[in-house]
Amino acid sequence: MAERVSRLSTEKAVVIFTRSQCPMCHTVSSLFSELGVCAAVHELDKDPRGRDMERELARRLGRAPPVPAVFVGGNLVGSTDKVMSLHLAGKLVPMLKGAGAIWL
Repeated sequence: MAERVSRLSTEKAVVIFTRSQCPMCHTVSSLFSELGVCAAVHELDKDPRGRDMERELARRLGRAPPVPAVFVGGNLVGSTDKVMSLHLAGKLVPMLKGAGAIWL
């Protein structure tokens, strides 16, 4: 499953693993959309192998629940708290530019 998560995490400049009914997942996805990012979003509760991917993401993040799990440029950024901290510190947009996710 680690290989599948690694492959999916590099399919676009920004990849977000979510659950369809998760409010924090919606918040993070909305933030990227408002920044003009066209992220790949994988709803784990709608994937037949979603539970296995959740376990792999929990292992990588060191916490449960592991969603949302955000990858930028193929690198694991983290969950809501890390994404919001980067955004408030003015570091998220430069990171997104560096990954080719936005061109502002």
